[in-house]
Amino acid sequence: MEHAGEAVPIAELLDERRHLLEVAHWMLGSRVSAEGVVDEAYRQWYGLTDGQRARVTTPRAWLTQVVGGICLDRLTLPDRGEEARRPRPDTEVRETGVEGEASAVLLRALESLAPAERAAFVLNDVFGASPGTVAGVVGQSEPQCAELADRARRSLRAQGAHPTSPRRHAEVVNAVRQACADADSGRLASLLAPDATAYFDGGGKLRALSRPVDGGERVARSLLTLLSRHPRTTLDTHSVNGRAGLVARYDDQVAAVITLDIAGSHVVQVWVVLNPDKLREWNRPRPSDA
Repeated sequence: MEHAGEAVPIAELLDERRHLLEVAHWMLGSRVSAEGVVDEAYRQWYGLTDGQRARVTTPRAWLTQVVGGICLDRLTLPDRGEEARRPRPDTEVRETGVEGEASAVLLRALESLAPAERAAFVLNDVFGASPGTVAGVVGQSEPQCAELADRARRSLRAQGAHPTSPRRHAEVVNAVRQACADADSGRLASLLAPDATAYFDGGGKLRALSRPVDGGERVARSLLTLLSRHPRTTLDTHSVNGRAGLVARYDDQVAAVITLDIAGSHVVQVWVVLNPDKLREWNRPRPSDA
């Protein structure tokens, strides 16, 4: 990592600022507000003495924590929180390109979350920040932040899912499994709602997608890439949280647990858990394995 006074490659500088803008955009729902937050974070960086900057081993992580803290303050303040929670019109998303942007639908869903829940979810699930970084922004312990992120996920799932019978749910899950097994992108996309969203929880422990994927066709491509056929990879249906879900194994180890939120005959949300810590229970030896 660079020290105070050392030059930094321009690509690294631009990538860092883009990352900070994305964090602020996801947290506040406004590109204009995000620009102001990032500018303030850099003002704080240059407000440090040379010695203080030299002691920051990872400036990008430091800046991310500062950006998160500023955004959380804005979401919390009564006189500014309402504006910060309301996304700008869709034209703002179109101006910067739909590709790689937070969808207006998801940003509206994030509005319903409490500020701390939103911060924990965005930093953990969208950007894969370390537990320490999330805790530093939210101002709570790592276990408390994990619970905040879990509450946010449950809230978002409740918004996106509609009750279906267990039988119909299982039928759709089986159809998704077969489409994935056949690598049939068209069939898989037809089972997904046009505005379906997929969340990939890697917990910062492996190179999973760092942001949700929006749109049925894009979700289908992402799933097929993740679950691409390999002699040592299998995909089976399994009960997950009391309903049919999917479990992917690499050799004998559970590598991913996938839950599907279904409305009618279409999947509206996909939740892919890849975090090894969360899969530990799935990979714990059973009595029959001993």
